[in-house]
Amino acid sequence: MLGYFKEACSHLKREQNYKVWQDGYHAEICSSNKFIQQKLNYIHNNPVKDKIVANPEDYIFSSARNYASLDNELAVLVLNVF
Repeated sequence: MLGYFKEACSHLKREQNYKVWQDGYHAEICSSNKFIQQKLNYIHNNPVKDKIVANPEDYIFSSARNYASLDNELAVLVLNVF
């Protein structure tokens, strides 16, 4: 498995030993509430986009349920970014 991850980064210009994620995905600093809200909305709407549920809070494994004050098995620290 490590050999596969090592080969996956062989084409990169920067020095990197292993690559797990697809090209184009990179860490970003959450520098504002607006940015955090944008990312939360993106994550919460993925099951809706994939037509798994009609509303983000309907997806049982989503923290959108916590933000909607619904019961959830996940322990989530709800951020006040609105």
